[in-house]
Order: sequence, then structure tokens, then C-alpha cells
Amino acid sequence: MFSPAVLEHFEHPRNAGELADATAVVDVENPVCGDILRLAIRVENGRITAARFQARGCVVSMACASLVSELLVGRTLVEARAIAPELLENQLGGLEPATRHGAQLASDAVAALLARSR
Repeated sequence: MFSPAVLEHFEHPRNAGELADATAVVDVENPVCGDILRLAIRVENGRITAARFQARGCVVSMACASLVSELLVGRTLVEARAIAPELLENQLGGLEPATRHGAQLASDAVAALLARSR
């Protein structure tokens, strides 16, 4: 049911935990399924130098949170705008329609971070 990439990120999440000295932190949730994602970034000289997440949710939401934290690091704030649900879905080898909400939640968190980082 889950791609190898989804399982890899779920079983071995990247960048989980709190981020000391974060530039921006957001909390987003999906009220329908109850998934919650806290995403934090540190920005230095216009580039994201660190990202961490804390999440509670389904396998796909956890995998998307892990992946998005990897994708953010090294990007400028403008470049981070390209992180959309479709990008996450493709990077994870495809998602079942019923699980695409995980990619949307991670993308929503990125959008909220970018809005807060202006």
C-alpha cells in the first residue's frame, strides 16, 4: 500500500524534533483526520539553513513531514515556494488518493512558514 520511499521516511524520519533558535515556527492541522504538524526553520542570509518537524498523524503525514524538512534545507524562501503537494507526492513514489492529505498538510505548513518569514 505504501511506496518504499514513504516507508523509509516513516521508519527513519529526518529532522524530527525541536529547532533551537528557529526563525519561524508554525502549527498546522487537518481538522478532518486530526493530523498535526509543527514545522520550524532557521533562515540565515536569505537561505534556509535548518528545518525540523514534530508531527502526530498517519504514516503518509509523517513521511511528508520528514521529506519536506529535507527539501527545505538549502533553499531560499523564494525557492521553497515550489514545494507543493504534487512535488511531495512524486518524491515519495506516488500516494493513494485517500492519503494525499499528508502532502497537502506539509505544503500548507511550508506556505504558513513563508508567510511568517516575510
